[in-house]
Parts: sequence; C-alpha cells; structure tokens
Amino acid sequence: MKTLTIDGNEASSMSAYMFTELAGVYPITPSSPMAEHIDEWKQKRKNVFDENVKVIEMQSEAGVAGFIHGSLQAGCLTTTFTSSQGLLLMLPNMYKIAGEMLPCVIHVAARSLATHALSIFGDHQDIYATRATGFSILMSSSVQDANLLSAVAHLSSIESSMPFIHAFDGFRTSHEINKINTLELDEIKKIVNYEKIESFRKRALNPLNPIVKGTTQNDDIYFQIAEAKNKTYLSIPNIVNDYMKKINEIANTDYKPFNYYGNKEAKKIIIAMGSVCETIKEFIDENKEYGLVEVHLYRPFSKEYLIKEIPNTVSNIAVLDRTKESGSVGEPLYLDVLSALSNLKDKHFNIVGGRYGLSSKNTTPAQIKAIYDMLDNPINNFTVGIEDDVTNLSLKIDNNYKITTSDEILIYGYGSDGMVSASKSIIKLIGENTDKYVQGYFQYDSKKSGGVTLSHLRFSTQKIKSTYYVENPKLIVVTKDTYLNDFDVINKIQNNGIFILNTSKTEEEVNEFITENIKKTLCEKNIKLYIINAYDLAQKSGLRNKISTIMESSILKLLNIVDYQKLEEKIIKNIREKFWDKGEEIVSNNIDAIKKVDLYLKQINYDNNYKEINKKSQTIFDLIKERKGDTIPVSKFMDIMDGSFECGTSKLEKRKTSEFVPSWINSNCIECNQCSFVCPHSVIRPFILNEKEYNDSPEYIKEKCKKMLGKENMYFILGISIKDCTGCGLCIKTCPSKEKALISKNIDIELRNNVQEIYDYLDKNITYKPIFNKYTVKGSQFKQSKFCFPGACAGCGETAYIKILTQLFGENLIIANATGCSSIYGGSIPSIPYSLPWMNSLFEDNAEFGFGILNANNYIRTRIKNIMENNLEGKNKELFTEWLNNYDDYEITKKVYNLIDYNETKELLELKDYIPSRTVFMIGGDGWAYDIGYSGIDHVLASNQNVNILVLDTEVYSNTGGQSSKSSRIGSIASFTSDGKKQNKKDLARLALSYPNVYVAQISIGANYNQILKVFKEATSYNGPSIIIAYSTCISHGIKGGMNNSLDMSKMAVECGFFPLFHYNPTEKKLYLDYKEPNFDLYEEFLNKQTRFSMLKTINKEKSEELLLKNKQNSIERFNYYKKLSEKTN
Repeated sequence: MKTLTIDGNEASSMSAYMFTELAGVYPITPSSPMAEHIDEWKQKRKNVFDENVKVIEMQSEAGVAGFIHGSLQAGCLTTTFTSSQGLLLMLPNMYKIAGEMLPCVIHVAARSLATHALSIFGDHQDIYATRATGFSILMSSSVQDANLLSAVAHLSSIESSMPFIHAFDGFRTSHEINKINTLELDEIKKIVNYEKIESFRKRALNPLNPIVKGTTQNDDIYFQIAEAKNKTYLSIPNIVNDYMKKINEIANTDYKPFNYYGNKEAKKIIIAMGSVCETIKEFIDENKEYGLVEVHLYRPFSKEYLIKEIPNTVSNIAVLDRTKESGSVGEPLYLDVLSALSNLKDKHFNIVGGRYGLSSKNTTPAQIKAIYDMLDNPINNFTVGIEDDVTNLSLKIDNNYKITTSDEILIYGYGSDGMVSASKSIIKLIGENTDKYVQGYFQYDSKKSGGVTLSHLRFSTQKIKSTYYVENPKLIVVTKDTYLNDFDVINKIQNNGIFILNTSKTEEEVNEFITENIKKTLCEKNIKLYIINAYDLAQKSGLRNKISTIMESSILKLLNIVDYQKLEEKIIKNIREKFWDKGEEIVSNNIDAIKKVDLYLKQINYDNNYKEINKKSQTIFDLIKERKGDTIPVSKFMDIMDGSFECGTSKLEKRKTSEFVPSWINSNCIECNQCSFVCPHSVIRPFILNEKEYNDSPEYIKEKCKKMLGKENMYFILGISIKDCTGCGLCIKTCPSKEKALISKNIDIELRNNVQEIYDYLDKNITYKPIFNKYTVKGSQFKQSKFCFPGACAGCGETAYIKILTQLFGENLIIANATGCSSIYGGSIPSIPYSLPWMNSLFEDNAEFGFGILNANNYIRTRIKNIMENNLEGKNKELFTEWLNNYDDYEITKKVYNLIDYNETKELLELKDYIPSRTVFMIGGDGWAYDIGYSGIDHVLASNQNVNILVLDTEVYSNTGGQSSKSSRIGSIASFTSDGKKQNKKDLARLALSYPNVYVAQISIGANYNQILKVFKEATSYNGPSIIIAYSTCISHGIKGGMNNSLDMSKMAVECGFFPLFHYNPTEKKLYLDYKEPNFDLYEEFLNKQTRFSMLKTINKEKSEELLLKNKQNSIERFNYYKKLSEKTN
C-alpha cells in the first residue's frame, strides 16, 4: 500500500480505475472530479487487464446510463461516477441493469436532491432514491474507506454478477483531504476473480452465440422470474464480507457489512452510515460507555450481520438518517433497522429514528452527545442540528461541549482568491513531509466568484476523525478585511492564538477599523495579531491580485508545525508544478514573492479598550449574510416553505470585493453609456435629473452632475455602486473618450469621496425618463436593470446579456433558467440579483419548463380574450377592443389593465394579473442547450409557439469546472478532452434554421452593441419561436491577461471568423450577416490568446497543428455556409 494525502474523490477513483475498461461519464455539478481523474490517468495507468481505460463523455446522465447498459451487455466492465439529480436520471436503466444481472459500479458523491430548492451539498437523499432498483449499496464513512470499499464494491460486483453503488458523503468525504493508505494494482490483481469476468463476457451479446434479451413478458411468468433472483441477493452479504476480509488482510483493517465500535457492554447505541460515523467514533473515544453500529452494506440489508454486531446489553437505539422522507412513518435506515430488530425472540430494543445533517448541515460532537442523552428518555422522529420550534422535534444542544484532539486552523478567503488552493497545498506539504495526520475540509457558498470560502485544517499525531467544522482554531486567517464588519471571524479562536489579517491598511488604520467585538476577543484571549498587505506584494511581484502563494508562506511561517526553511524548497517545487503551464515568468514571480514575505508580514499592537456591543440581526437575509443561518429556527420559514424568496436582495449585500474600482471624471464623459452597457454586474448606471431633481439633490450630487448634451434643463450623472464592483475593469477599457472618463482608484479613496452614497441616492430618488429610444445603447442604459450584482466571476461573459434583457423587457419578463452558472449566480440564497419572476427547475428540462409557463399564461389569457369578446357591448367596450387588437403589446395591455372597470366585468377579477402581456425567456448555457437539454429545445422550437431562448455559449461546462461540451471547439483543451477535442463544434444555429419558422441569431457583446439590441427586439416582437446564441467568454478559456480582456476576445472572435454574427427573421425569410468580412489571418492569434487552445502545443505537440488547422477550416466552412444563405433572395 502507498500513503498519500488526497481527497475522497481521488481515493475512490484510484480503486475504480483498476476495475474499469470503459467509463461512461457526464460532468457532476458541482465539480466532483472522479471522472476527471479517470480521464487524466487513462494514458498513464493500467487496469487489472494491463490496459488503459477508455473514457466516453455522454450528453446527460440518462445517456450515460444507457451507454453503461449497452457496454455491459456487450461484455465490457463499465463504470460511472455521479451524484444527486444525475443519479435520478439513471434510475430507469438501473432497474434494467440490476434486472439483467450485470456487474458494474456507480460511484456516488451522495448529495441533496432539488425539492423546494436546489442544494449542491451532501446528504443521502439520492442514495435512498435508488434503494428499490436492485443495486447493492455500499457506503464509505471516510476518505480511507472510499479507497478500500471502492475496491470491495467492484470485487463483489464481479463475484455476484450484480451491480453496486459505492457511495460516500458529498463534500464532507468527497472533498475532504486526508492522509490515507491506498491500494496498489499488484495487490488487487491477486484477489480478482478472473473466471467470473470470463463468465460475464460469455453472457454478452455475440453473433457467434446468439441470444435475445430485453424481451416483453406477460402476467404468466414476469412474477416468477422476479423471484428467481432471491438466492442471488441473499448471497451478496457473504460475498461482500469475504472481500472485506481480503481487503482487511492487505490494509490491516476490520471491515464488515456492519461494524461495531465502542463499549462491548453499552446500553445505548447509535446506528448510522456515512461520515457522521467518524464523529460518533471520536465522541465514543472520549465517552467510553456508548456504542455505534456503522452501516457499510445498506443493500441488500442483512438482518443477520446487523444482529451479530449489537451487544446483548443494548436496550436503547437511535437510528440516524441523513434524509427527509416526507409523509413516511420514518426514514429508510430507521425502517430497515426497525424491521430487522423487531419481534426477536430473545431481545427487545427501544428503537427511535431521527434526522440530521441535511445538505451538509454541520454535525458536531455536541449533537452526538444530545442524541445519546436523549436515549435516556427516547423520542422518535427527532431532529438534531436545527431549532424546530414548529413541530418541536429538535433536540437541545450543549454548544459548549467540544472535543479537541488536533491543532486547528481556520482560513477565511473569498471565491477566486486562491486560498482554497493554498490550504490544500499546506495540507499536502505537511501530510507528505511529516509523520502527522492531516485533514482539510473546504466550505463554500454558492457564488461563482467573490463568495466566502472557509478552509478547515487539522493536524494531529493520531488519526483524525473530526468530520465537522473546526471549533477551536489556534490560527485564523482572513484575506478580506471587510469580513471583520460582516461577521464574527475570530469568535472560535483559542486562547493565545494567532490572527493573520490581509489588509492594505496601516497599523493605525487597522486599530480604527476593527470592530469592538473583535477587540474584545483579541484582548480576552491574548491573541497575537499579524497584518500583511499581500495584494501590494502580489502587484509588485507581477502577480496582479493572486495572493495564494504569499498567504501560504505566511501561514506556514507562523504555524510552526515544521521548520519553514525545510519546507521552502518543497513550496518552490510546488510552484513550479502548479504554474509551469502559465510560463516561466509567472513561476519566477511567485518564487520572488514568497521570498519577500518577511518584509510584509508583521505583528502589530492593538487597542486594549473596547465597548460591549450586542448587535441583533432581524431578517433572514441579515442572519444568513452574517453566517448565522444555522441559528434560524424553523418558524421563520413558514411563509416561504415552498422555496420562494424575496427579489432583489443582492442590493443589500455590499460585498466590497475589489480593492480597485472605476472612478468617473465627469468632464471627460461623452455620455455614450457604453460603460454601463458592458458592465457584467450592473454596477454602473447613468441617470438623468430634471431641474427639480437637481435642485432637490444634496451638494455631493450636484458637484458630480454635468449639463446633459443636447437636452435643456437636464443633468447627466454616472452612478457607480463601488461596494458591489468586482474590479474587472471592462468599463474602463470600453470607455471611448480620448481622455478616459473612467480610471481605476482604490475603493477606500472613492468611499471617502461619497461615491457609494451618490449611487444609493440616485438609485432611490431619481426616476427613469424615457426620452431616448430604449433600443439604442444610450437609451437602454437609462432603464434600471432588474438583474443587479450577481455573484458571477469578475468580467463574466454571460451576465451583461441578461442585464440588457431585463432593461429592455423587465416589466413583463418571466425567466426560466436551466441549472448551470446562470442559475447559481442568479438564484443563490440570500443574494438574489433578480427583481422579476425567475425560476430554476432542473438542468435537463428548462425548455419544457419554460414552455409550460408560456402555455399556462396563454391558456389563462385565452380565457380573458373570450370574456372580453363576450362583453363588447358594455362599459369596457373600447378598452376590450384595444386589448384584443394589441394582445401582445405590453404598454397597451398594461394601460387597459389599469383602466378596466372590474365591477362591470367581475369575471376578470381573478384573472386580472394576466391582462398585461408577458414575455417568457428560457435561459441557460451550452451544457443545457447543446447537450442535456437539446431534445427539449428542439421540441419547443418545432412548436411554432412564441418561445424565446437565450443560450449563453461559453463552449464548455463552466459550472462544473470546465468539461468539454458539444459546443467546445476541435482542438480545445478541457476535461474529457485533455489532449484536444477531436470533434467539431455542434452548429446549434444551423440546426435551428432547419425549422423555417424560427428566428435565429448569434450575438457577441464585444463585437456589435447595436446588433444585440436589434436581435433582442426582433426576437421578442416575432410571434413565433426564437433562439439567440450569445458568445460568452469565461475564465475556463484561460484568456491571456485575464477576464479584463474578455470584451476584446469576444470582439476578436467575430473579427477573425471564429464566431459569425447574423440574424434570420422568418417574417422576411432572409438571413443577414452582421459582420460580413472576417479576417481569417487573425485566427491563430485569437487561438493563441487562450490557454484552452494554446496549451495544445504543449500537451499534444504531434497533433496540435492538425487539430487547430481543422478548427480554423471548420470556422471558414461555417462562415461560408452562412454567407451563402445570406446571399439567397426570397
């Protein structure tokens, strides 16, 4: 065996690879890179047949399941990896695979299902949903288990010729890094039953030995054949146990289908499965009188193996389920245990069930203590970890109870600052260069960038079982000084601990800035406070805002677990391995930066005087923002139990994520509004003030106003919500003024200049004035966006399109949003950027979901139409006639809505909200439109109904970490095409054009602003289906110079012919090229400015020239195809 410091995803994948011939895969949301590991190793490692694994990416998880089914029936050992909704999509084929007795393993990072809301975090809902499929289910509790039991699942599947699920907790185990012992190929080869594999192949579809499968059976024999498998299922627990024994011999472990841990004479025990078992073991180590039965083999559920593990002394049992099965008398594991242990002749147990840990809810030793305490007076159907003040099922927790067996570190970062990567590097450096055990767990919110990240690190001389957040850190790091005002970052720190603050503030400014509560903690716990201006060091070292290696070195210097001088060489080696593909300059700059850390890192004194301040948070938004969401009781959610949430709450957040923000110079401004047009986060907005508004304004507004060009008695001012700015700089680059009207300044300077107050005043007090055509760049931007401050990456290539869409049609717009980046930055609680009706259903069904919304609206509006037609003689006659003649005109239908006398036509009262016309848009990325949701898009386009589709085409699965999609270009580097994609991009526009009644357009924001506005206007005005494909730059493209250059790249994509601009309007039966003469000589330069293409020359030198030439040829052919269409006359 080999000792490695890895996470659960990698641990499971390592064993899975050995048993796999074919891997059918689809990206897991969020990025759980089990399949990516298989793809990465396919050219480097061998399986038990001394062959490389072949990886096949499918269009959906349903497609994967079908692929696996076919591959198994053809005699190939086939594996996949999935989670949550993806596992649900596999269910139909899972019944088939089990019914046909085929050996395979599905590895699952167990996660929540989308019910009242999507949650990407971990519990057992998805696993329990499969329990009737006939798959055996083997559960791992730790990263170590994930490696060893993964092998048990494959070995048992081959032996029994039956399919298995191998599962472990999503995030808590899948993303936890731990120091473990891993199986080696030579060890596994000795215990594989190759004869069983041969028998499996002999049952495969074979022209030399023809056989028919998948038949239709009638009532005379179906039942009997279903029962014929009983003995097979009865044999599986023994098979699993036998292979556990063989793994035990290799790994010196003691696995059984059920494992007992604790006092052999315990009276009170818990039965559970998954990562919580590690926490329970840790509790038992400190409290010797208790016991635990750890469930590994959940299906088939073996009564015999369970009973064997329970001590005779046990009287009271609590069964823990990490799921909620509404309407049931109990959750699945509880019901299984109850059935197995009831009516025993010689034993009687008091058995109660309870729920814990849904959606990765933290489960602490204090909660385990509460469960054991409850068993003195057992309560059934309990919950733990929440305050249920409605049905009063929750247990009381003693939050002062803690177990500390490790040195703990807590690191606060923000999305994209690199602190999670730095934390992983620290864990691996210490794990691989000392004899210490290590653990790392990483806590995220749902923002794509700029959200809070917490790294929970532990180091110990003994095995670490603490599968919960750190509770007593000796060192806390905060990389964003604004967090000190947002929430209590150091309340958990231990006495005499160390606090490192990354800040541009001086010692004096820090003392003025830190809150009274933080001062109190610093003083009472005698904390050493260090500050470092890592951003300044990064800038001076040529790293821009990349601070991860600087902070990593700072932490290791102060941590003092191992001599820093001994580690520095290893750190430099890691830098070379991590950044080699970014060029020698980046490598050298990082090395130079860490050598200067001592010059920047310094301990400071702090003021010992503080005041007691008790801040009381009232709203759900405030509590979640302050990271107190765990404390909110159930009663607070009674009005939103269906998953509804307040619109526009992102305006309340004010994250202040960027050190540098745009500063407006009014004298240089030409009032073009282009800066606002391209702003991805709706941070910049122009305002027009009339004379009264100007006179009523405070002086700091008047000082910034300028007389408006060409408009008498009107004033122009640019509002910038700098606390919401992400610092992408696109507004500054876009400004066309000879002397730039926008320049970059430090946010603290601009705050002192009242820039945020200016925006807040304007946003609240200045009205919209429709004096410019809203379908012009200038006119559109005076309209308030109904999509403000999304949690997207700085410079995101998608969000500006959505913002513009809401400015044009926000008053009557309804959005159905496919799961993906756009649903995560568009609908993550508590920060909702939308101020209009928006909803996400699932990933695969968005077109159908939006189609349902459209048809429901149409149905009810048809009722309104019938009522009006039947009442044309009454008082409302003229209004009804006007409405009937302008059925789709929002302005007119809204006017009619306001003027109707509803007492005259009372039938309209319950339907009145449907009188104004509505525009429905279905929005999603290329993963949805080109792959998993394409069949739905095809169907709604064929319907000839007035559907509108906006495809945000990044040409990669952005949300899941950068996997190849059918939109990805030939030669592009991404997961599953790591040596360059071999297939051409799917031409979605061309497919849509096969329906002559569909409005089809391609747009690119850097290329032609006016074309975007024209396309949006025509698409919504056209009474029929429309699809708009928007070229969207993404951090996954690896744009040279970063997303600050994203507009340049979207412009160059059009100029070089990579992405043609056009629109086809069915009313004219004519396709128009909107950029007619691309310069294909620029093509290579365009590709070389993105690492998704430029890296091909390093990774696949032999094929790079051929693949990139095909890429260009494909674009030339594509452009010529559209050019030929444009030349056709009606």
